[in-house]
This record gives sequence, C-alpha cells and structure tokens, in this order.
Amino acid sequence: MTATLVVLFLVAAVPLLPTEAVLIGAGVLASNGGLPLYVVIATAALGCLVADMVNFHLGRQMGMRALNKLNKSAKARAMVVWTADHLATKGESILIAARFLPAGGIVGAMLAGSLKWPLKRFVPVAAIGSLLWSCYPATMGYLGGQVVDEPLLAMLVSFGVATLISVPVGMAIRARSATRALSYADASS
Repeated sequence: MTATLVVLFLVAAVPLLPTEAVLIGAGVLASNGGLPLYVVIATAALGCLVADMVNFHLGRQMGMRALNKLNKSAKARAMVVWTADHLATKGESILIAARFLPAGGIVGAMLAGSLKWPLKRFVPVAAIGSLLWSCYPATMGYLGGQVVDEPLLAMLVSFGVATLISVPVGMAIRARSATRALSYADASS
C-alpha cells in the first residue's frame, strides 16, 4: 500500500497528471480497507501543495508568459479569464474555488505568482484548497467502493459521478468567459 501512496503523491505533485483518477482509485482502495481514507487525502493534498508551489514560482518567475503557455485552447483561456477576473475581488476564496475546476489549481497558483502574492499569503490558501479538493475525489472513490463491490466498476462509477458534477460547472464558466477570453488573448499577444 505504500507504493500506492508514493504513486498518488507523485501524480499529485506533477502538474497536468491525472490526479483525480488516481485519487478516486485510492479512495476505492480505502473503502475496501486497503488504506485509511485520511492518509489518502493527506498524501494527495501534500502532493497538490507541492504542485501549487511549483506553479506559483513559475508564475513569479515568468509572469503572464507562464499562463500564455497554457492559453492554447478556449477552455484554458476561459479558466484564466475567470480566475483573473475573480482573483482581484475575491482573492483567497477564488483560489480555493478554482482548484475544483479543470486546470484551476494550475492557473490560480500561476496567477498568484504572477501577481506577486506574498508566499505567506499563498501557502495557507493553497494548503486549504489542496486539502478540500483532495477530499472530493477521494470521498467519491470511497463512496463508490462502498456502493459497488467490484473495485474497477466502483472506480468507473465514481469517476462518472465526478464528471457529471464537474462538466456543467466547467461549461458554464467557459460560456460566461468566452468573450472575455478573446479580449484577454488579444491583450496578451
């Protein structure tokens, strides 16, 4: 089981790897008594915090150029615009909320770095966001494992439910941010 936790930490610590899928699988393992759920959540949260720190420092060093590397698709531009729009007014709470959106953790951390947030302001917010987000897929996997006895099927059911929850939110943000994303892309060119 230690190997599972090492893989979970590494996947969570490397930006753009499929952390949610691995965390759901670890949650299913936890439901079968293979791992304590709190250890799964803590391991993923620590890995996500490491990834946030890397992205924060990339944003700090490269500024908005770091985000332009991610700005290749309409989805990515929408996430950047939405996060940037809300970061100025809602600060810490938006970094936590953005973590629940596809690529939101990456974008939020890079933006905070680009905007030169003090590290003492960013770290607690990133830690809380990482912990709260890690609870979500781990619990989805755990509940799926409680409902369905077959681990692979439990993981698929859990991943399906997580997708059904997150897709409408992402679509709403993309639709709302579409025109702002175009203006942001033009401004950053």
